[in-house]
Amino acid sequence: MKKWTLLLVLAMLVITAACSKESSAPADEEGAKAGERQASKPDGQAAAKPRVAFVYIGVPGDGGWTYQHDLGRKAVDEKFGITSTIVENVPEGPDAERVFEELAQKNDIIFGTSFGYMDAMVNVAKKHPSVKFAHATGYKTADNLSTYAGRGYQTGYLSGMAAGLMTENNKIGYAAAFPIPEVIYTINAFALGAQSVNPDATVQVVWTNTWFDPAVERQAAVSLLDQGVDVLANYQDSPAGIQAAAERGVFGLGNDSDMNKYAPDYYLTNPVWNWAPYYIDQVQQAVDGTWKSSAYWGSIADGTADIAPLGTSVPQSARDAIETKKKAIKDGSYHVFTGPVYDQGGAEKVGVGKTLPDDEIHNMMWFVKGVNGTIPD
Repeated sequence: MKKWTLLLVLAMLVITAACSKESSAPADEEGAKAGERQASKPDGQAAAKPRVAFVYIGVPGDGGWTYQHDLGRKAVDEKFGITSTIVENVPEGPDAERVFEELAQKNDIIFGTSFGYMDAMVNVAKKHPSVKFAHATGYKTADNLSTYAGRGYQTGYLSGMAAGLMTENNKIGYAAAFPIPEVIYTINAFALGAQSVNPDATVQVVWTNTWFDPAVERQAAVSLLDQGVDVLANYQDSPAGIQAAAERGVFGLGNDSDMNKYAPDYYLTNPVWNWAPYYIDQVQQAVDGTWKSSAYWGSIADGTADIAPLGTSVPQSARDAIETKKKAIKDGSYHVFTGPVYDQGGAEKVGVGKTLPDDEIHNMMWFVKGVNGTIPD
């Protein structure tokens, strides 16, 4: 009897152990899955870290446009504790669309920093509605595609004042990049700024059709210097133009970033950009889930646009005049395109006391009176 009792007890223990093992197996598996979910989407800051990418037309070493955007990118990385993706030297055209398509597979928000990326970004944005895109200086938007730019005409006007005050023969040169509204309205503002302090000043324009090609930009600068200009402005990413001017003993103005170090003895100033606040704001909105498509146009007032510190050759009287006008632009009491404004042929484009609305500035394809040059079709 004891033998049978012992066998019965042993059998029950085996059954109980087996049942316990079967019931614990699903629990262990579920726990492992829960652990996997935790690892792929952890709580706290790690869960909120965004995947951010930037596409550059040039390289940060250009000392101009791309350099300033890269400063903004670094601010994003520091703010969010990430390492954003950068793709440099991406030409405008079919190759750009391939780059944006590849980035859309791996990122939450993508910034394209050149006008010519517009159609590529529009096409890729359509195919990836959950990815957010922001295009610098463009005009096409979508539910997941924003545009952003700065009011370069404000800083162009102030730079023009410096040129108008420093020229002695009233012949100012301007090596322009591409014949697009962004460049054209900046040239016009530059001319108006020069004429505001020197009514006899004229601006001679040549086109390089480049954003960053030091050799071509130097050739354009030399062509203007050979025409006798005694102040030379440049709308490209490289300092080649102001360096060529300095070699001739001519004052120069660069673009996008403080270029004083490239020609300190002959440098006047130039428009500069601060993209960090915009980039940080956009990424934060993406993290918070509040991001919406927008058309942002930054200004002197919000700190996006400014001019670089004036060069040592600029006298105090000129500094005071430029600073006074800068304050008026900043507080809104002065608008650059306030009439009367005339085109090259003398036709009135803005009436007395009126100001040109934003949409007309955005689409500007005409030169003001006093600008010598043509706008290619």
